[in-house]
Order: sequence, then structure tokens, then C-alpha cells
Amino acid sequence: MTEHEPPTQPEPSPSPSPFTEGVPFTEDENRALHETLRAVVADGATPGGVVVTGTVGGDRAVLTAGAVAPERSPEPPDRHTVYDVASLTKVIATWPLVGRAVDQGLIDLDAPVRDALPPMSGDTPSGEPTVRQLLAHTGGLRATTRLDRYWNAELPLHEVLCRDPLEDTPGRAHRYINRGYVLLGLALAHVHRQPLDELADALWAGLGLRDTVYGPVARSPRVAPTEQRLPGVPRVWGSVHDDNAAVLGGIAGHAGVFTTTSDLATFAERLLAAHADEGSALGAWFRAGLVPQAVMAPGLHRGLGWITAHEGRVAYHHGFTGTSLYLSPTTGRYLAICTNAVHNGPSRTRIAPLRSLALKTASTT
Repeated sequence: MTEHEPPTQPEPSPSPSPFTEGVPFTEDENRALHETLRAVVADGATPGGVVVTGTVGGDRAVLTAGAVAPERSPEPPDRHTVYDVASLTKVIATWPLVGRAVDQGLIDLDAPVRDALPPMSGDTPSGEPTVRQLLAHTGGLRATTRLDRYWNAELPLHEVLCRDPLEDTPGRAHRYINRGYVLLGLALAHVHRQPLDELADALWAGLGLRDTVYGPVARSPRVAPTEQRLPGVPRVWGSVHDDNAAVLGGIAGHAGVFTTTSDLATFAERLLAAHADEGSALGAWFRAGLVPQAVMAPGLHRGLGWITAHEGRVAYHHGFTGTSLYLSPTTGRYLAICTNAVHNGPSRTRIAPLRSLALKTASTT
């Protein structure tokens, strides 16, 4: 695998936008977010973290606490610190690429995913869910995924996965499943006849994301380490944390992306600006992504990729390593959170107060 050195280009300034109703974060709101970030760091939930708040065309506030890697250096993180964002890969890589492929007529949103994969023979029940259902986690696929068990399979990965039995009727209920996005990543590479990471690189370049790449990335003080899997063994650092993505060389539809809060903020600005632009294909796809596809819990719905809350006023997604992205088309606000909370093991769950406050603050009108 080739290591990528995260770029060090200057942060782009926000581009002009038709969005005119952004509600700026108040000093009190940013102070509360900063205090909560400091508190979860002090509680041992994460070694450190960065929160960026902003609105389209407005100023960004960068809130930091703790250290990137306290066992090596007390150096604090900043907006250019590179994090493994885990399942945020689903919404910053796979979701927009699927939307572009749908717009180009390469993928049919309501056709079985098998139609976007190389030809297969025999019974392929897990190829029956539609692309829409996989995006919305309603495909009924087997929930557990251990790609290492398929290393010696004679069939290609997409066919092995599609031959697995379903656990539920497609479209019946929501269940968060990574393998649907693994299949979507394989489908994107097939319909474009191009590797997933190359497709993503072109997408991110067009959106102005300067520090976003599929890993592995070169180890450096700019890169936040994640978990120490075994005592005495070097900590995972610059390589993807997710086991299934690692089996795929770090490049997968469900995980594998490394980025910064600065780039997440730029991505959020591009989406919110596009949402307000009736002529934007990206905006149309984002609006489609906010349409509820399934009920997750009281007040929470799954759209295409995104979770929606507060009566649809906020769209968000989390990453297992301790990352989150929140966008509010209603207020024009966004919050990007990057932590390496998995660095501290089970205490990763203690970043919940920060995520809860971020969700509440994003929806404030």
C-alpha cells in the first residue's frame, strides 16, 4: 500500500453562495461547545479534539483541546490535524459519488445493487436490495461482516457477499449495516471502471478539499493515532482503524478516509450552498438525502446516508473513531467534530455529551 502525505496547502476561503439566511453561532454557544470539548478530554473520553463551527460564507470558529498524541507530545490538535474519520466515509465519499453516478445514469437508485456490479451466476439474495435501500440501511443484509473470512474464496468479493443470505426483507426495517456500503463502493468502481480512491480524489478536488484522502497516510505529528490493539504492539497510526476496510487495503465504501476539520467544514459549506441552489445537481442530491426513508427512533429518521433530526432541520452522521458532522439547511449552520476517542478504548462513549450539544446547537434558530 502506498502511503499518502497529507497536503499542507493553505485553507481555501469560502466561495460565494446563494445562501442568505445563515444564523451565526453566538459567543455563548461556542463557549459552551468549547467547555464541553474540554470536559470530555478531561474525563478521559479522548486525548484531544477539534470542533469547527460556522455558516455558509461566514466565519469559522476553531475550538481545540487536549493533545494529538499525549504519549508522544503535548502538541495540541488544530484544524489541519488529520483524523481517521471512519464511517464519515459513507457521507463524504460514497454518498456523493453514488449521487453523481445516479445523475450520470450509471446507477439506478431503485434497481437491485447486483445491476451495478459485475455479472454473477447462481443465487445472489444479497444482491437483491436496491441502491436506495443500501444507502438507507434498509437492505436486510447480514449485519455482521468479517471480510477476512473471504480471503481464500474462489469467487470475487462482490459475488461472495451477494451470495450470503438476507437476514430481513429488503425495505422492511432500518438496521445499520456496513456491508451495504462495501457493496456500493465495489459498484462505483465497476460502473466507472476506475478505483474508488481515484473517484473520490477527483470528487474532493472539485469540492476544494485539500487534506482529504483514503489512507494509509504517512505517520507524522499532524496525524492522530487511534487504538492500541495489543499491549506492547505499536498503536494504529496512519492506517485505517476499521478491520474490514483494512482487508480492502484501506479503501472501502464504508470507512477508510482521513481528513481534517477544516476540510469537513469546507464540505459542509459546499453542501449547504448547493442545497440552496435549485440548479445544483449536488444540491438536488442533498435534498433527496434528507427525505426520510426509515424510522430509527422517536424523532430520528434515516435518509439516504444521512440521519435527520429535529423535524428534518439537521442532518448528521458519526464515525466510530470519534468524529461527527452536522448540517442544518434551515439555519445554514454546521459543526465538524474530530477526535481520536477510540485511542482511549471503551471511553469513546463518553464523547456523547459533546455530540448531544452539537446536535442541539446545530438546530437552534
